[in-house]
Amino acid sequence: MQELLKQIQTTLQKHKVESLAATALQNKWQVRDIIDLTFHADQKIGFRAAWILENIYVNHTEAFLPHIAYFLAVFSKQENLSAKRHFSKILALITNKRQPKAVKAIVESYDAEPLLETVFVWLIDDGTPVAIKSHCLNILANLSIKYSWVKEELINTIDYLIDKESIAFFAKAKQIRKQLKKQV
Repeated sequence: MQELLKQIQTTLQKHKVESLAATALQNKWQVRDIIDLTFHADQKIGFRAAWILENIYVNHTEAFLPHIAYFLAVFSKQENLSAKRHFSKILALITNKRQPKAVKAIVESYDAEPLLETVFVWLIDDGTPVAIKSHCLNILANLSIKYSWVKEELINTIDYLIDKESIAFFAKAKQIRKQLKKQV
C-alpha cells in the first residue's frame, strides 16, 4: 500500500489512474484499504485514491463486490469535496438497475436510509458542485424504487432547487423527472 501512496502523491492523468486501479488488484491491495485512503488527511491524496476507487468499481466490479457494504457504511463520512464526486458516482452506479445481480442483492438487503439522508444533504448544500448534485439525483431516483417516500421528496427538492441551480442541474433534473414519471 505504501507503493500506491507514493505513486498518488503527484498529479495523475486518466491513463495512470486506470493503470493504478489494475495494478492495485494485481498487487492484491485490498479495496477496503483504498477506500480508507480516500479519507487521507492530504485531500489531494484522498481525491486521487477516490478516483482510483471509482476505476476499480467501473472496470473491476467483481473485485469491489466484497467491499460494497464497507463502502456504503463509510459513504456518509466522506468530507473531501473532490472525493465526494467519485463516491457519489460510485453510489449512483451501485444503485443503478443495470448492475450485476450480486450488486443488486447487496443494495436490496442494505438499509440505505442513512445514505439517503446524506445524499439529500449533499443535494441541497449550496457548496456542492453540480457534478455531485447530478450523481445525487441519480442515487435518489434509483433508490426511490426501494423507498417509495423518496420519489415525492425528490420531486419537492428539485422544485425547490430548480431556480437556484445552473442550466446543467436543470437538464439533469428534467431527465430525473422523466425517470420518476415512468415509475408506477
